[in-house]
Amino acid sequence: MAKRATMTLPHLEVEAELFREGFNTIAAIDEVGRGSVFGPCCIGLVVIDAKVGPFPEGLRDSKLLAQGIRIELKEPIEHWVVDFALGESSAQEIDDYGLTAALRLAGRRALAQLARTPDVILLDGSFDWLSDAPALLLDAHYPAVTVPEVRTRIKADLTCASVAAASVLAKVHRDRLVTQLARDFPGYELESNKGYATAAHLAALRLLGPSEFHRITWKLPPRAVG
Repeated sequence: MAKRATMTLPHLEVEAELFREGFNTIAAIDEVGRGSVFGPCCIGLVVIDAKVGPFPEGLRDSKLLAQGIRIELKEPIEHWVVDFALGESSAQEIDDYGLTAALRLAGRRALAQLARTPDVILLDGSFDWLSDAPALLLDAHYPAVTVPEVRTRIKADLTCASVAAASVLAKVHRDRLVTQLARDFPGYELESNKGYATAAHLAALRLLGPSEFHRITWKLPPRAVG
């Protein structure tokens, strides 16, 4: 893990290229909770402009950072960017609409909170789940926001400082939400697994069955009878 982190230090080269193309503001987006079986999927969004300074020391993709370091970075990140927002889609919405539509819903909820529409979006991954999609019979009610041009980049959370910052804000936010929910739903060890399908979490599902915050459509193990 340490070797990977050393080889993939984030930078602002991709963002600088976008500024050279003529974009004045960049929104960087990353998600957390995509693979969880419990709780919401959360979107982190940060906005930077061409005047952006050096990013906070120690910034990395949230998956490479210990929880305490992520929490320490939260405030410096919020001061480093010109705007930021967080969006969520619930487990129920993920079940109702599917993961892609739920990601789009959470992303647009984050966009709706910004003071102004950014010029371009830098999105982690290879698939643009944020832009318009064909209407479905059952579809989420998206906020009425303008979605600017989206640029996708594989492993942007590892290489682009702005996306890494978005990932940290999203991870800190979601971890806090799940930790709060853990008090009301004991037995699933949510404090430690944060809703992901660890062996202990799956064993608890077999014993207790799912809660109202579990993603029922995600092939959870059946509750043991007797």
